[in-house]
Amino acid sequence: MPTYPQLSASRFPLLVNSISAPLAGICVLAGLVASAGDAHDRPYFLLGGIVLGICVLLSVRLCSAWERAVVLRAGKIKGVYGPGIFLTVPFLDQVTEVVDQRIRTVPVNTRQTLTRDTTPVDVDAVIFWMVHDPLRAVTELDAFAASVSMVALTTLREVVSSSDLSVLLEDRRRIDDELREQIARKTSEWGVTVQGVEIRDVQLPASLQDAMSRQAQAEREKAARVTLASAERAVALELSEAAKSYEASPVALQILQINRIFEMNKDRGTTILMPTTMADSMAGIAGLNIANLAAANSETETARGS
Repeated sequence: MPTYPQLSASRFPLLVNSISAPLAGICVLAGLVASAGDAHDRPYFLLGGIVLGICVLLSVRLCSAWERAVVLRAGKIKGVYGPGIFLTVPFLDQVTEVVDQRIRTVPVNTRQTLTRDTTPVDVDAVIFWMVHDPLRAVTELDAFAASVSMVALTTLREVVSSSDLSVLLEDRRRIDDELREQIARKTSEWGVTVQGVEIRDVQLPASLQDAMSRQAQAEREKAARVTLASAERAVALELSEAAKSYEASPVALQILQINRIFEMNKDRGTTILMPTTMADSMAGIAGLNIANLAAANSETETARGS
């Protein structure tokens, strides 16, 4: 079920503010001071001070820099006043509402909303909006803050229902822009400007999260196996090239075998049983080396004798 945001009611102006209350007190005090001199006219001065204080209390109004007051005179629109001090006619003018023009944030939550590919999701979003026309916001809507929240909620459900799950997860910026445009189009006639919309979180069912986790794991295993197969293919190609080289030069292959045996036994003594053919090949290589060494020594002796 969707979660409807709880909004505080619009603040109505109080009769007592930081300007009217001190001025009303000064008027009453002045009446008391004036009534102290003449005992015969004392009630009249006191009553005049009280009446003047009440008039000041009901006529002097104050709005902060971010507030605007909508004033009605005899039920008709008089205008929008503020910020600062302004005067109203007691008992004739009515400050119907004070509108806060600062940017407001409203959280909007939808629960178990189906996407276009029939996936239930929970979406949490934040709406940033402000009132740019207080007169229209007050006179055309009963509660503009609640109306903006309801429009944001219904628009969020519409956008989620018309989007695929992959779009909600991967392209949130486009969804945010689409939400802002649709909500702004609906609320612009009310004097409300939507500054932005941001989707905070998209929650998936536990079963779907588990399925997506297994899919991601399978994709990683697939990539690992492809990488391993590619490495094995490269090794096989290198071995094939080496086999061709050894096939062209049997002596090089025999030298490689001797080198492998030496590497295997250089750190520890080990008895190795070799096939007869391998031992014969090694003997042939040893004999060849001895013959080459003898020929070299003979040439050296001949050179010394000459």
